[in-house]
Amino acid sequence: MSLSRVVLTSGRSLDLAELRLSSTYGVMLESYPCKPVNDLRIKELVRSAEREFPAAPTHLVPPPREHPDQYTGAFGPVEVLPSVACVGVFHSTALAPDRDPILFRSALTVIWFQPTPRVPYDCDAEPTLLDLAWEELAGDYEA
Repeated sequence: MSLSRVVLTSGRSLDLAELRLSSTYGVMLESYPCKPVNDLRIKELVRSAEREFPAAPTHLVPPPREHPDQYTGAFGPVEVLPSVACVGVFHSTALAPDRDPILFRSALTVIWFQPTPRVPYDCDAEPTLLDLAWEELAGDYEA
């Protein structure tokens, strides 16, 4: 049973099997949002997703980066990512049309950022999530 169903702009339906939401910055005591901190957070998310879900390819949806002011600290200017980091495992029908639809499915682990902690549903999801090139990114597996 899936948590949600997402319909891509291509028309492909995806089942959301697992979703992890976390604060993008969590407890940030000794730093501030900037490019080096953001790049490190993104690398940690990708590495963790690859380790926890090794059976499916992993894809990072490049997050929007805002520069709200001109403040420049020791690590460069302030750069802010959306406040919620998401890791979702999606499944769909097999990519290869000649594969048995009962025995084969496709999967992709996706990392994206969004402004609020909500579950993507149907066509109501972040636009960059809905534009996934599933056929290029996902991989088939035997169910």
